[in-house]
Amino acid sequence: MNDEISVNHNILPTRGDDAHGQAAMLLVESLIHLLIEKRVLTVAEAVETIDVASEVMSDRESEFDGLPATSQASIHLLQCLSASLSFDLDGQVPRGAPA
Repeated sequence: MNDEISVNHNILPTRGDDAHGQAAMLLVESLIHLLIEKRVLTVAEAVETIDVASEVMSDRESEFDGLPATSQASIHLLQCLSASLSFDLDGQVPRGAPA
């Protein structure tokens, strides 16, 4: 990975034995970092996308009487991923800048 992108593998807590969920989160986080490294996606765009996904899940609370524990855990994971990527916002290289 690019030195400009911090990777904190301990930021996303694992819950239980959900192998599919753990693999999916690792794959998505890896793809996001790759897209940022290849300058297809900026860090700000990645954070915004993750924050929107978190908001959509949170909005379900208004439709139902509270969120199930799994939804709350999913929102927490998205917020942790967003926070992890947010550390890179200050040192982000603009898209199209020479590597």
